[in-house]
Amino acid sequence: MSIQDVEKRLQVLEDKEAIKDLHRGYIYMLNNQEWQHMADCFTENALMHLYRHPRCHGREQIRDYFVNNMSKVNSGKGRDSHFATLPVIEIDGDKASGHWMLYILISDPVTGNALRWKFGRYECKYEKIDGKWKFRQLVWITPWPRQPDTLPKIEDLKELGIDF
Repeated sequence: MSIQDVEKRLQVLEDKEAIKDLHRGYIYMLNNQEWQHMADCFTENALMHLYRHPRCHGREQIRDYFVNNMSKVNSGKGRDSHFATLPVIEIDGDKASGHWMLYILISDPVTGNALRWKFGRYECKYEKIDGKWKFRQLVWITPWPRQPDTLPKIEDLKELGIDF
């Protein structure tokens, strides 16, 4: 194996770790209700579609959605916890794709006691801009594995270029 091959392999590993850091930072801000800053994880022209919520196009529309909508639907009123696990990431130069499992512990807003779990799968596309990885597309599908009531619907996912 040549030094160039080792350098390429090392770059892929570094890129995967940077994407994991991006996703962990996004989940941290979600748990910490840093709605204003969450959109900074996205490219300028990103697309976000979370479950039954409307699609958002572009960083500013995503920011507006977090600040004005998502901040009001947080079931546990600051006591819910999100856990992103099991990342599968494929790197292709300055673009990447991946999927993660997301588990949400929904808590009673008064007592903080666990009420129920919600789970789903993130389908992601990433882009490296000026050396920094960002979400180019973030879609949350729940429940996962797919059920008859899973959203977004298969037709919507195909429209976004996601096939199962």
